[in-house]
Amino acid sequence: MAAPRPRPSALVWLLLSAAVIVLDQWSKAWVLSSLPEFQPVTVIDGFWNWYRTYNTGAAFSFLSDAGGWQLWFFTALAVGISGLMAFWLSRTPRAHWRSAVPYALVIGGAIGNVIDRQVHGHVVDFIQWYVGEHYWPAFNIADAAIVVGAIGIAVFGLFDGKTAKKADNANP
Repeated sequence: MAAPRPRPSALVWLLLSAAVIVLDQWSKAWVLSSLPEFQPVTVIDGFWNWYRTYNTGAAFSFLSDAGGWQLWFFTALAVGISGLMAFWLSRTPRAHWRSAVPYALVIGGAIGNVIDRQVHGHVVDFIQWYVGEHYWPAFNIADAAIVVGAIGIAVFGLFDGKTAKKADNANP
């Protein structure tokens, strides 16, 4: 009797991670070659600027003034989380895109920012949204991918949990 064929894993979604990394690094190369430092360039007046800045910390400049050790801490954290999510992708059936896409986005964003930390010693940020005098901290494509991926993990996890609970209750 032949062994059953294993189902294809969701590792193919790492191509999405690669696309995020390429887009992120391309955009940052454009920023470094085209935008002046710390001077807003209006995209949509009253809402959106290009604003080249740097972050040695994490989200919202967390630990940005920690003295340098945070570069290695955030690099190790990003590599560890990306490895764990890649492992989960290897255990996820390919058809389960609602799990795979958010993981792939987080992996791509995390590795995009790791590249910055290792090459530049900081993360290049350049997207600045604001309303009136209220500014959201500048971010980049990698940051956006991480946030969208994290929201996807939370939302799809919540819905998948409810779907599984309904199925369990329907089949006592």
